[in-house]
Amino acid sequence: MADRQGMSRRRWWVGLITGIVSAVLVATGLVSAPGASAAAGCRVSYTVANQWQGGFTANVEVTNLGDAVNGWRLVWTFPSGQRATDAWNATITSSGSQVTAANVGYNAAIATNGKVSFGFNGSWSGTNTSPSSFALNGTTCDGGVGTPTPTVTPTPTVTPTPTTSPRPGDAMAQVAAMQPGWNLGNTFDATGSDETSWGNPRVTQALLDNLRAQGFNSIRIPVTWGQHHGAAPTYTIDPAWLSRVREVVDWALADGFYVMINIHHDSWQWIANMPGDRTNVLNRYNALWTQLATAFRDAPAKLVLESVNEPQFTGGSGDAQNAQLLHELNTSFHRIVRQSGGGNATRLLVLPTLHTSSDQPRLDELTTTFTQLNDPNLAATVHYYGYWPFSVNVAGGTRFDATVQQDLVSAFDRVYNAFIARGIPVILGEYGLLGFDRHTGTIEQGEKLKFFEFFGYYARTKRITTMLWDNGQHFGRTTYQWSDPELWAQIKSSWTTRSGTASSDQVYVAKSSAITGKTLTLNLNGTTFQGLRQGSTNLVNGTDYTVSGSTLTLTAAALTRLTGSRAYGVNATLHARFSQGVPWRIDVITYDRPVLSNATGTTASFTVPTQFRGDQLATMEAKYADGSGAGPHNWTTFKEFDVTFAPNYTGNVITLKPEFFAEVNDGARVTLTFHFWSGTTVTYYVTRTGSSVTGTTS
Repeated sequence: MADRQGMSRRRWWVGLITGIVSAVLVATGLVSAPGASAAAGCRVSYTVANQWQGGFTANVEVTNLGDAVNGWRLVWTFPSGQRATDAWNATITSSGSQVTAANVGYNAAIATNGKVSFGFNGSWSGTNTSPSSFALNGTTCDGGVGTPTPTVTPTPTVTPTPTTSPRPGDAMAQVAAMQPGWNLGNTFDATGSDETSWGNPRVTQALLDNLRAQGFNSIRIPVTWGQHHGAAPTYTIDPAWLSRVREVVDWALADGFYVMINIHHDSWQWIANMPGDRTNVLNRYNALWTQLATAFRDAPAKLVLESVNEPQFTGGSGDAQNAQLLHELNTSFHRIVRQSGGGNATRLLVLPTLHTSSDQPRLDELTTTFTQLNDPNLAATVHYYGYWPFSVNVAGGTRFDATVQQDLVSAFDRVYNAFIARGIPVILGEYGLLGFDRHTGTIEQGEKLKFFEFFGYYARTKRITTMLWDNGQHFGRTTYQWSDPELWAQIKSSWTTRSGTASSDQVYVAKSSAITGKTLTLNLNGTTFQGLRQGSTNLVNGTDYTVSGSTLTLTAAALTRLTGSRAYGVNATLHARFSQGVPWRIDVITYDRPVLSNATGTTASFTVPTQFRGDQLATMEAKYADGSGAGPHNWTTFKEFDVTFAPNYTGNVITLKPEFFAEVNDGARVTLTFHFWSGTTVTYYVTRTGSSVTGTTS
């Protein structure tokens, strides 16, 4: 990850979802067109991605093993009386326990060996046993490939991109086939003694199998070599370390992944010293790539080599020298790999910009290198972690607003114009949000979902292949489940279509006031609004809600029913459904103005007693008496979420962290303004005297 080596050593891992049921079932029975005799067969993966009391989320993936089809219906029977409710990427109808999932317009066609996937929310009681058989287009599934009697009239649609492997030497096609990708982060890139030194377990074949089943086509395996080789002049790589890397690479290749390996945190460990130690750094770098090129020269073409991760230099004279040093590394890497022969003569090689930045000067510098090398089997790589204030929630960057969106658009447009428009493919080798380094709750859930919905859409329109950075906080390395299934559903859906969203995923209803109607602005994103649903119950248009243009209004009568006894917190969860993509969750929340209390403590341990009363904290301002910013990042009054302050809703406190007081003037009174998602603000005062802290409400 870019310029975050210190953070890399202290990754935080979110808790993993437990109690999740999954089943992989085999099914057959696809047809092409009425009246035609076609070989048919398919494989179905049915997975319960998340389960809670009375509800669950399921993902279904169909692989077509027979002739191409155009129009499909998947039928199954729930063995325990479950019900399917909100669906995405399919239209679902039910008759008793029998469920029919039909294609939507954009995914009606499935090529031979092609895949289609959809998901839905469901309800259950008693048990949630997975269905044991499926039928596609009227043919009972039996695990073979046969010639069924067609029963479905196809819906014409655009023919999908062929799923066959690209021709050797077609870099654009190969990079396109790598979409989407995933990073095996904080594993072989760890700077400790082995792959577990940053807290993740050893990689298993089962992990890779399960990742492949999620729909990923490529995997980036970052590797740090600096502590796993001998001394100059040979810098011999530890055979056991190299063998272990090769073992995992071979597992991934056997699973059908495109695999990308690199020289990773060496970039800041020792390569960064190149301005003052050019000869030794270059000799070491060349020795490593000479050994790696030899070790992997006969690997399949699906193995991709990346010269260096997030290149950076310290102690140099500036951008011009840094650009020249990176050019030297990239061209040296290219020469060594190409001269090693075998599959390396034409293997896809990936070259980064300085810092893997998408700033225009960095792109221009790499363009010069590509022009000089004049090699059709090259790809460029950059990383993207979003507009920084939003990505870490600082300086008031709480929302996915026009500024955040424009930052993404500008970055992707620059990359497209610099490379893709000229026939050079681009791999976005890492993406995410920097706040994820702590936990995925740094950015509010709905704002986070809007970011990833737009990210996937815009990357797709610019033909950029994306690789999710995952250091263990997203996909469970042993549970094989997503920590945040809602986030995962949005990311996966964005690979193929857009989803409707809204101005918020929260509707706050004050307990101390009479209930009135509440409005949200719908972001249709090219979809059409289909309605609101609570569980399996459709809300009534005109009675429970109204829609005028893009304004959705929940009526006072509906909110009165939904809030019930008006206990603080989430009283009801609704889903806005659109013509495509995933539904948009809306929580109806009862709240009152939070109440803070006086407190004493130390700079090492200080908490503000807080009765949240259903509300949630968005950000915190800190000012001195003259209005200037107090604490870290004093150029802004809005402090960084979870670095300087953090809410604890179960503990009923807001923690002010030592990092905050470390940069607060001794003896100065600081005015804190806590901003809550309901729109409420609450003022509080703290004074640091040496290591002692006093907090008051007035």
